[in-house]
Amino acid sequence: MSRIPDPEVHVRGQQPPGGVDRSRLRAGAAALTSFAALAATGLVAGPAVGAPAGSPCALPRTAAHHSLGLDTWNRSYPRPDHTLDAVMIFLSFPDSEPLTDPAELAADHFPATSEYFTRASYGRFLLRPHPQRVWTPMPKESSAYDIRRDWDAGQRAAYLRDAIGAADASVDFSRYDIVYLVADPDAPGVDSDATKVVNLEKPMEVDGTEIKRVVTVFERHPPDRNVLAHETGHVFDLPDLYHRPADGKGDWDTHVGDWDVMGSQFGLSPDLFGWHKWKLGWLSSAQIACVQGTGPRMVSLEPTDTQPAPGASLGTRLAVVRTGPDSVLAVEARGSAGNNAETCTEGVLVYRVRGSAASGDGPVEVVDAHPRTEACWERSVYPPLADAPLEEGETFTVPGTGVRVEVTERTGTGAWTVRITPPAVD
Repeated sequence: MSRIPDPEVHVRGQQPPGGVDRSRLRAGAAALTSFAALAATGLVAGPAVGAPAGSPCALPRTAAHHSLGLDTWNRSYPRPDHTLDAVMIFLSFPDSEPLTDPAELAADHFPATSEYFTRASYGRFLLRPHPQRVWTPMPKESSAYDIRRDWDAGQRAAYLRDAIGAADASVDFSRYDIVYLVADPDAPGVDSDATKVVNLEKPMEVDGTEIKRVVTVFERHPPDRNVLAHETGHVFDLPDLYHRPADGKGDWDTHVGDWDVMGSQFGLSPDLFGWHKWKLGWLSSAQIACVQGTGPRMVSLEPTDTQPAPGASLGTRLAVVRTGPDSVLAVEARGSAGNNAETCTEGVLVYRVRGSAASGDGPVEVVDAHPRTEACWERSVYPPLADAPLEEGETFTVPGTGVRVEVTERTGTGAWTVRITPPAVD
């Protein structure tokens, strides 16, 4: 895990291109707090299995780390379209007597993480945790592993080998789809910045099964909120959406702001993008409006964060306009329900998706429909994007694409009626 240790003052630079027709402007703010970001290690490629989306708007999956192409699924990752079982192992060290009971540490993450995914998936996925009740002693002192964010590969391998070996006597790894290794947060050599998913180039064979990746948790107690949801997203082949400055300074949240937990676990609207839900199998082509041709198309969008009524269909949750061989514009409605209960604003969100962009290289970028204002500076991870969505009666032409998005109304049932006009073809 990568964390900016201290708040930094953010001064807005050059305004983005584009503008919006509306009756009022939101009040701006001059400063914000830069928050933490998380990292995952290298990709382990795997063969593709059946195409989850037979739509002309479905980007092809590429060799990029955590590619957001979704015409095929990388089966080296578990797909969360059914119940998955996760073991949570608590590791102690000879140089520290644990101050916290494993049950307390388990409660830091569950049931909250399971509930996050249940809501995000519309009940189509259950993450079932199996926390161990006792500490598993490690053979070496915590300082011996030199735990840190940019961890030496040899030291990290030794840590994983010792942890799995120590737990093997009491854990049948063949029963689990996901492995969480939770270090004693009070051990002197534990660095909370080291929380991440480790993808193994060579799987570990234990109990007749292969362990291809593990989540190494070094969080403080209590931990950052939604941190395990973010890391578990990597287990399902989702990318980091934050922007990591080359010098480690400046804003990390310029790409997506508050709008997806893969960008920031601190976001006010951390539910997964509709595109992610499509990739993971929680939305199908039946819930996607693929906008083609040159004329305008009216689409009624149900907010991606609301649950359908019992027995009702999901309705249309995502509209997509193809903008190139490897790019689309995605349009979805965001409300204040479920995982987004603390949202700053509601409305119709527009974002760019690039299937060939690797994790951390901007595979998703939210389009700011209000580029000259910002909102919720006291709470948002990136106020310039906190007011990015379009409201009822607003129209926006996406810079560089010619695609026009007009929100005509919000219905009494909460759906947003949107007119999407692709660019004219000469």
